[in-house]
Amino acid sequence: MMERKEDENRVPERIATYGRTSRIIEKHGFAFQKRFGQNFLVDSNILEKIVAGAELQPEDDVIEIGPGIGSLTQYLAENCRQVIAIEIDNKLIPILEETLEGYGNVEIVHEDVLKVDLKRLVEERCGNRPVKVVANLPYYITTPIIMGLFESQVPLDSITVMVQKEVADRMQAKKATKEYGALSLAVQYYSDPTIVTQVPPNCFVPRPKVGSTVIRLRKRTKEQYAVADEKLLFQVIRASFNQRRKTLLNSLSHGLHIPKAALEAMILEAGLSPAIRGEALGLDAFVELSNRIAAGSYGLEKKGI
Repeated sequence: MMERKEDENRVPERIATYGRTSRIIEKHGFAFQKRFGQNFLVDSNILEKIVAGAELQPEDDVIEIGPGIGSLTQYLAENCRQVIAIEIDNKLIPILEETLEGYGNVEIVHEDVLKVDLKRLVEERCGNRPVKVVANLPYYITTPIIMGLFESQVPLDSITVMVQKEVADRMQAKKATKEYGALSLAVQYYSDPTIVTQVPPNCFVPRPKVGSTVIRLRKRTKEQYAVADEKLLFQVIRASFNQRRKTLLNSLSHGLHIPKAALEAMILEAGLSPAIRGEALGLDAFVELSNRIAAGSYGLEKKGI
């Protein structure tokens, strides 16, 4: 942790302005890395909405992924107990140490979030208390990060993240819509998604080519679904959407390699029509179907979504 040097009565200069961001970039000769999906927020109104959407409390422990130059980190630190900011780009570490030096409740962790042991990190830094994840995520690895968080056994309270608008639409999509798919079902299995705000491209430096959305995923506190085999559930979901135009029977027989007659019987036992398409089924129906398949003991290869 960095020692607090800032006068408690003085509001620090905001990082999230176009002028301050430009000066920081110029001072350090920072070059944006496309491979890291770097876009820095320069709109304080959006940052305030993110903090409000994350429902932060003074006693909260927050994990931030990809802090950049600290624009969001600054707001988080002022509204919670501590921030653990995980940054992969080594060129941003000295910048963060400078921009956040007045904040004694921020720890910068130079790691790849997809490789770091988050469960251990939370145990050591937060005493295994429930944490809130808040981040402006790199769009190219949004799904692996979010699914990794859900599957990590980290005690999560919620995940509030900025993602590509199209991805947010898919996360909260309902059945029988064009956005509805495997990602919708996976996110909604683990959480209750809520849109916080929309973010236009002009709120960033550099400007992305697409619109963004802040979405809060509040982790379910209880096991809402009685699933016999979670990995099998996601395999069934994935197979059902691999070829959206096919019927459920044809999609699953191709994706699961179960004899068609046996599969048809299990679909009927689950109270479904073999001719229905996956996009017409809700999560409850997929749970019931996967439980029927699990009971059939077909020895399927089981992988996460």
